[in-house]
Amino acid sequence: MISSPAVEPFRVSVPQSDLDDLHDRLDRTRWPAELPGAGWEYGVPTAYLRDLAHYWRHRYDWRAAEAQLNAWPQFTTVIDGARVHFAHIRSPEPDATPLVITHGWPGSIVEFLDVVGPLTDPAAHGGDPADAFHVVVPSVPGFGFSGPTAAPGWEAGRVADAWAELMSRLGYERFGAQGGDWGAAISRELGRGHPGRVIGVHLNLLPGAQQTTEPTAEELAALDPEERAHTLDSWRRWAAWSRESTGYAVLQSSRPHTPGYALTDSPVGQLAWIVEKFQEWTDSAELPEEAVDRDRMLTDVMLYWLTGTAASSARIYYERAHATGSRAAAPTRPSTAPTALALFPAEPQRPLRHKADRTENIVRWTEFDRGGHFPAMEEPDLLVGDVRAFFRQLREQGVR
Repeated sequence: MISSPAVEPFRVSVPQSDLDDLHDRLDRTRWPAELPGAGWEYGVPTAYLRDLAHYWRHRYDWRAAEAQLNAWPQFTTVIDGARVHFAHIRSPEPDATPLVITHGWPGSIVEFLDVVGPLTDPAAHGGDPADAFHVVVPSVPGFGFSGPTAAPGWEAGRVADAWAELMSRLGYERFGAQGGDWGAAISRELGRGHPGRVIGVHLNLLPGAQQTTEPTAEELAALDPEERAHTLDSWRRWAAWSRESTGYAVLQSSRPHTPGYALTDSPVGQLAWIVEKFQEWTDSAELPEEAVDRDRMLTDVMLYWLTGTAASSARIYYERAHATGSRAAAPTRPSTAPTALALFPAEPQRPLRHKADRTENIVRWTEFDRGGHFPAMEEPDLLVGDVRAFFRQLREQGVR
């Protein structure tokens, strides 16, 4: 149901010349010397990346991935000066709940290929038709087919306002939101900034709810034993994260265009930049393919490569770091929207309940025993089940 003439149909159609150029660049990769015995602690190992690049060049099938994406009805529209690309998959259930789901970095709409079907048509996937959703899957401005952006200022709050306008154009006055990574920040801002329209917000990450300083004895004494243990675990994760894993964020928060030149020019560079995060942030023993399908991961990389959005996607970090006024205070400003947190054990930034309760209206808190930062790709059944349960809970409470 498209209600605005400003919304135009879109179909993914990559020229063969772009694929030929990619293959030529992969064939001519200039590889650095390998340090004997170096593992992932130095970055992506050369032997692993050579193998993955060879697979990308000779076995990966973009046309198959393109066809899979084109199974979704897709559209573009201009909002606040930026072209916004999105998929809009309506449920066969007429009373389905509208839901906008948002990716982060280094993710894309590809993250949600395994969850849209069960969300829109639960009856076809062994679920209750009452749990159906009309699903809207936008590409964040600057990312993929919503990029590159031509103007600064696209931080999470501005994206959230754009999503509210997008849902209006699609005829949805009331709707839910779901997201992780930057999608969590955007979804949270959507609930905070538009509480009269957002039914509920389901997150698998909550920015600002981690233990970012070593807890004092007084802090720990005020907590029950379980939350005390979680606080210490959160602090250990944050300390390790800050020490070993924030280099990408520092660059993208301060000089996003500088690495963007290398990533836009070298497919192997773009591959390494993204694959490292799939290895670090997923629930895998060593290789990211243990948690995420290799072809699906490469399709995600392809959306960055084919659209040339390495730099423009990184700018969301810069805009967040340089936000001023109310935008700068956004992560700690209270939200009244009913909120659910789904916690997956390999998520490096563990939120804490006592911190989350200070700023969020938490009505559901679920801890899983497997999964990581990309649950829609790693554990789609668990994520879908929790999203369904959350919005069912709200319906039973009379929230629609």
